[in-house]
Order: sequence, then structure tokens, then C-alpha cells
Amino acid sequence: MSALAETPGLFSRARTIARPGYNRWLVPPAALAIHLCIGMVYGLSVFWLPLAASLGGAHPIACPAGTGLAYRLTAADCDWHVSDLKEIFQLGIVFLGLSAAIWGGWLERAGPRAAGLVAALCWPGGLALMALGAKIHALWLLWLGGGVIGGVGLGLGYISPVSTLVKWFPDRRGMATGMAIMGFGGGAMIGAPLATKLMAAFHGESGNGVWQTLLVMAAIYLVFMVGGAFGYRLPPEGYAPAGAAQALHNTESVPLNPATATPQFWLLWAVLCLNVTAGIGVIEMASPMLQEIFGGALIGAPTIGFAQLGPDQHKAVAAIAAGFIGFLSLFNILGRFFWASASDRLGRKPTYSIFFLLGMALYALAPSLAHAGSRAGFAACFAVILSMYGGSFATIPAYLADLFGTGFVGAIHGRLLTAWSAAGIIGPEIVNDFRDRQLAAGVARAHVYDQTMYVLVGLLFLGLICNLLVRPVAAGKFTFRPHAIRTAAATPRAGAGRFGAATLLPWLAVGVPLAWGFAQTIQKASAIFR
Repeated sequence: MSALAETPGLFSRARTIARPGYNRWLVPPAALAIHLCIGMVYGLSVFWLPLAASLGGAHPIACPAGTGLAYRLTAADCDWHVSDLKEIFQLGIVFLGLSAAIWGGWLERAGPRAAGLVAALCWPGGLALMALGAKIHALWLLWLGGGVIGGVGLGLGYISPVSTLVKWFPDRRGMATGMAIMGFGGGAMIGAPLATKLMAAFHGESGNGVWQTLLVMAAIYLVFMVGGAFGYRLPPEGYAPAGAAQALHNTESVPLNPATATPQFWLLWAVLCLNVTAGIGVIEMASPMLQEIFGGALIGAPTIGFAQLGPDQHKAVAAIAAGFIGFLSLFNILGRFFWASASDRLGRKPTYSIFFLLGMALYALAPSLAHAGSRAGFAACFAVILSMYGGSFATIPAYLADLFGTGFVGAIHGRLLTAWSAAGIIGPEIVNDFRDRQLAAGVARAHVYDQTMYVLVGLLFLGLICNLLVRPVAAGKFTFRPHAIRTAAATPRAGAGRFGAATLLPWLAVGVPLAWGFAQTIQKASAIFR
């Protein structure tokens, strides 16, 4: 990667500096083009059941008795466990955080285009490796492709637009990062139904269509991500948007290593980790949670519990639960833009305080709504929770820029994302462990999540304390000054920023798929409220 950073021409940072009059509204669709692709990591679960029945179909072939994971990683004669396939997602999140932390500093030196191109090779390349693993039935290739190589693509693709957008929109930091990062939440909303339709089209005598679907999606993502990477532009030195006060353009910043040694960094690390831990465990268990709590009530048979459902009833309930996942995804996306934009007016610290206080109240209320049989209330409760989960991701880059300046915000954000890696392991473990303990103790399925909700309230309380302890960074830490502070009249500025034809086309390229995903999600989610 260091060689790529030094390569002149199209890959150099210098080639991404915008010319005078460049319209800054061309940058967000480039970021969305990448984030909508890598966000499919949240939709990979559509492949788990087909992959788990690759050989035996309706009657999966079990591995020989006494064999473990090491055997399944290389075995081509027995079907995999769904739990083995879920590890792809967890590996992807872990490597997302690790790669963002390791190469965040390189991104600042090389520029967003180089990082975006590496992401465009790793994420689609990882999906192509998954396709090969599905075709030859090699679990280790699925882990390597989707989890490790794909995870590196996730990390670099995720952070590539952050510092760029913060610098283009110093007057609207939250809104700008919210626009891009909402794409990560929207990736599954587009990718999951697309994958379902492709698998149905490729399904036949040659198999379940998984490997063909992965290859097609890898090709589509490669085109969009390369286009997004070449669409990145950096503002010229000293840039401030027309009409904005010069004070908004912070020319002083805290360098990467000193920033990550401050108490403020580690408090924000804990803030993000605790908020994401609470949300990500719910996302992973959203489908079984809704089915086990409401059972037959989802299909008009309130006296039938989950354990008493017949095969056809199970399918009907599972379909409604799939709509619930889409419903939560929709609010995850909307929350990223809404809360990040709101933080421009409310302030970052008050916004996070709302996340924790309102989250605590809603998690505590959820069991009562479930016991009262209020499906709509329960769904609305978790919709708000997931909106704040997404809002947390979208607001944190602006929080970092406020505290440490914009000079190294991409690299600092990269290191902070290790909190996401930790939460991606801790959150699902907490939810799964408490559920299993409750079932082992003989607790009815409709009540097995009650204790978990109260534990999550405790996590959010700790997050609230950490957020309240955040203080401004000492002035002496701001030792990086890239250039002398200019007067407002001498500061390079953007063009008019209007949506002409040249601006509209890139937005349509990302907006049309996003609108299609919204329509698919709303159609499926409507079953919850019938």
C-alpha cells in the first residue's frame, strides 16, 4: 500500500485536489457509491441458509461424528453449520476495525482515492473468493474472502470519505458524514433483496445459485466502488465554503498519536463501544427475538407459542420476522442522516446523551410492550433504538473533528473503529449467552430476552457517564498547523453549490438503487403492522 501512496498520476493525492469553483456536492455521491457497496456486509445473512444446505438441500449432510470446526473448514463432503457461516460477519467487523486503525494514517498521506481503490479491490475480491469457496465447498475460503480480505476492504472503504467530507463541509460536519455513512446502513437494504432475486434466477440443477450471485454482485460492486474512488476530490488548502465563517475551518489539529493518547479519545472509544454493543446484539438476534416473543400472534394465532408452531406457520412467522429486519434497517439508515444532521444544531455531546438516556428508557420499556402483546409498540421501540445505533456511527467523526481538528480525523476515526470490532464480538455474545442461560433455566421463550434488555440498560448507563466526562482538548495539544490562518476574503471557496445536470447525474446513480431498496423494505416490513 505504501507503494501505491507514492505512485504518481491517477493514484496520487495531488491529483485529487479540486480546481477552483468545484461543487462540493459532487463528493457525497462518490462516498455513497462506496458505502452502499460495503454495507452489504449487513446483508450477507441471506446466504447462510442456502450455503448451509449446499450439498444435502432440504436434508443437509452432517459431518462425521466427533469432527469439529477444523474438519469443517476444509471438508467438501458435509454441510456447514449456520454458526460457522456467521463467523464471516464477525471476522469482517473485526478486520474492518483493525484495517481502519492500521492504515488510517496511510489514508491521510495517500489520499482518499488510493484508499478507495484498495477497498474496491478487497471487498469485491473477497466476495469473488467467497464465490469460489461456495462453488468448491471450502469454508476456509469463505472466511478468508468475506471475513479477512473483505474486512480490509470494509475498513478502508468505510473511512476513506470521512476526513474528505469533514473538510468540504466544516459548516455541516454531522450532515456530511451522515450522508455518506447512511450508505453503509443502506447497503443491505439494496444488496439483500438483489441477492435473493439473483439466487432465484440462478437456482437450478447446477445448484442453489449462491456462487453465481456472489460473482455478479462482486462485479457490480467493483464498478461502483472504482467510480466512487475516482469521484473523490480534496478541497484546496485553506478552503472554506461560500457564506461560512472562517472560524469554521479549523487549521490547527492534534496529530494522530498524541490524539489517541488523550483521555478524550478513550472516553469516545468507550462511548462508541458501549452504544454499538447494545445495538449490534439486537441486530444479530432481531429475527429470532420477534418470533420467540410473539409466536403465533404474528399470524393471528395469539394462543400459540413459538414452540407449538407447525412447519407452515414457522415459515409464515419467519417471513414477517424478515420484514422486521428490513424495518429496523430502514431506521438504522434514516437515523444516520437524521441524528448526525441534528448534532450540527444540538452539539455532539448532547446528541450522545440523548442516545443513552432515550435508549435506556426504551430498552427498559421493551419487555413490558412485549408482555402486553403490542407488536407495533415493540417494533417502534426498536426502530428508534436502531436509529440511534446508526446515528452513533454517523455522528462520531464530527465529534472527533470538533475535539481534535480536521487534519487527522480520518486516521483518528480509523483507530476509534477498533471499538466497533470489540462491540461486534461482545454484543452478540451477551445477547446469545443470556438467551441460552434463560432457556436452560426453563424460562418461557416469550420472556428469555427480558434480562438481556436490562443488562443493555446498564451498558448504556456506563456509556452516558463516559460521554459526560468528555472535555475539550487542551490548546497545547494542537501542534499541527498546515498553513497560516487566512482571512475570509483570501480563503479558497467552492462554486455556487447548485444542483445542475452535472451534479444531478452522480446523485441519480446512487439515488435510484437506494430508492429501489427503500421500496423493497417498506413492502416487506408492512406485514408487521397488519
